[in-house]
Amino acid sequence: MVKERARILVVGGGYVGMYTALCLQRKLRRELRRGQVEITVVTPDPYMTYQPFLPEAAAGSISPRHVVVPLRRVLPDCRVIVGEVRSVQHAKRLATVTTLATEEEGTGAEQLSYDELVLAPGTIARTLPVPGLADHGIGFKTVEEAIGLRNHVIEQMDIASSTRDPAIRDAALTFVFVGGGYAGVEALGELEDMARYTTRYYHNIRPEDLKWILVEASGRILPEVGEELGRYTVTELRRRNIQVLLQTRLESCADRVAVLSDGQRFPTRTVVWTAGVKPHPLLAATDLPRTGRGRLKCTPELAVEGHAHAWAAGDAAAVPDVTAGAPDTECAPNAQHALRQAKVLGDNIVHSLRGEPLQTYAHKYVGSVASLGLHKGVAHVYGRKLKGYPAWFMHRAYHLSRVPTFNRKARVLAEWILSGLFKREIVSLGSLEHPRAEFELAAGGKPPYDPKGST
Repeated sequence: MVKERARILVVGGGYVGMYTALCLQRKLRRELRRGQVEITVVTPDPYMTYQPFLPEAAAGSISPRHVVVPLRRVLPDCRVIVGEVRSVQHAKRLATVTTLATEEEGTGAEQLSYDELVLAPGTIARTLPVPGLADHGIGFKTVEEAIGLRNHVIEQMDIASSTRDPAIRDAALTFVFVGGGYAGVEALGELEDMARYTTRYYHNIRPEDLKWILVEASGRILPEVGEELGRYTVTELRRRNIQVLLQTRLESCADRVAVLSDGQRFPTRTVVWTAGVKPHPLLAATDLPRTGRGRLKCTPELAVEGHAHAWAAGDAAAVPDVTAGAPDTECAPNAQHALRQAKVLGDNIVHSLRGEPLQTYAHKYVGSVASLGLHKGVAHVYGRKLKGYPAWFMHRAYHLSRVPTFNRKARVLAEWILSGLFKREIVSLGSLEHPRAEFELAAGGKPPYDPKGST
């Protein structure tokens, strides 16, 4: 039984935010109905994005709406606020929040009080001051970016197919990906696979006309799967005529020309930036302690160090790895830890409210899986190394087991079965990004964008 009424504020609706709220909703159902507990989730989007499926959504293997989980359906007993927390004064138990309503009304931010705080705002893309990146770069962190990139790639093939200018054609068929981690390698592998298939429907574009380039500043890619499988991945990508440039940086992409640190220059209309992430700026706008890397200092029980009633997990938290056997080792900020930390975090908040002992988070990293396109992948799980089809199958099986809700599991599985029975979809719906363009033009206004100048 909860000792006193508690208002729990969960900041963020990603892995940690959604699963923590789900755990709290399940464990405190009786208290919620009695009004003893109130759970509020503040999130920029009314859904949780299952990011491991973004590459397959970009390739058309999964419908975009099945990559996201609607929070209001999953958390019916929680109050879901679509907005952003701008700052937190934990000493006063106050959070400054802006919502769609406050922006529409022009009333500014509002104050939200709480008793227990869960900080899980996630991360944002880590960018560098590369000339032209802000104008021409494309991110790959949200479902909107994934679908936008798919539309963009097919649009570039349409441009190349219809132009008579060899320079425009070459630039349209050159795709540069910056970053050799999971996001970059999986997105590149899936999109190259999709584009190569799509060329069969263009009378004047062959697979060898497409130029795919992966730029990585370090000396290896996919460090999570180990050095051996990283080398295999490089070999596999190069076998598909993908240029893998290690120990190379993007110096500029101004004027639609990718200039690399080794002196190479590639005229291109596509620069995809997946070179890492950094902690959310909200963490710097709190009165809670942070590490040198900007993450919150946490205890093995997932409480913020030295601050009662403040909790964190996932990308935002520097959680000691008690299984590492070495001091000062932190859990890696990845989805595997985030999912498991969320369950322990939810349990510990319940234990805290009931005056019970807290549980220590301890999980040994079991390995990694990565897809390199249809029927291709690498995996390093429980010490076993897999390549090709077995690794790809394990990748799908693992993530199918982890995607939230039975509804989503069934829909994703059905789409995979149908995509195996029928041909790939090669439709670009780029006009969805500017739905009012045609009407504004018909109504006598100016089109909101210039198709010739689109990225």
